[in-house]
Amino acid sequence: MDNFHEMLLRRHSIRRYTDQPIDGNDVKTILEAALLSPSSKSKRPWQFIVVEDKEMLQKLSQAKPAGSISLKNTGLAVVVAGSPEESDMFVEDCTVAALMMQLQAEALGIGSCWVQIRGRFTADGENSETYVQELLGIPYSTIVECIVTFGYSAENRKPVDPEKLLWEKVHIGEWKQEQAE
Repeated sequence: MDNFHEMLLRRHSIRRYTDQPIDGNDVKTILEAALLSPSSKSKRPWQFIVVEDKEMLQKLSQAKPAGSISLKNTGLAVVVAGSPEESDMFVEDCTVAALMMQLQAEALGIGSCWVQIRGRFTADGENSETYVQELLGIPYSTIVECIVTFGYSAENRKPVDPEKLLWEKVHIGEWKQEQAE
C-alpha cells in the first residue's frame, strides 16, 4: 500500500469473495492485529473464534436475515466476542479489535466485511447472539459483538472520492447547527 490514507480510500466492505484460500501466515497476521489492539485499561476482554468450516459458515449466515450474505461465500470468518465481566468497555474493545483485523487484511490485499450480531435477531426472531453462542459453544456470559468475514475480493470497487466526504459532520470547538436559509 502507498500509505494508510490511500488504503482507507480504497477499503470497502466486501461481500463476494473468490475461492482462493488465505495463506496461513496472513491469517496469523490478521489475528495478531486483533491481539495487538488497544483496550480499556489493557483488560483485553475479547475472544476470537476462527471459523473455516463451510457448513458452519452456512449456519452462521442464518444469524440474521440481512447483512450476513458474506458468510455464505467466505472461506474464513472470525467471531469477535467479549466479556462484560472482564470490562465494562468490552463492546468498544471488541469493535477496535475487529476493525484492526479489517485494516490489517486490507493492507495484505484481503477483503473483509463486518457482520453485526449484538442486538440483532434471526429471521425467526431468536436473539442472534444466542444463536451464534449455541452454534459455537460460546458461554452465555460472553457476548458476541460481530463476525468479520475475510477473503480475496470478487468485486471491483472504486476508491472513495474524497470530495464526497461529509465535512458538515465535523464541528470545530463546539457543535454548530447549520442556519436554515
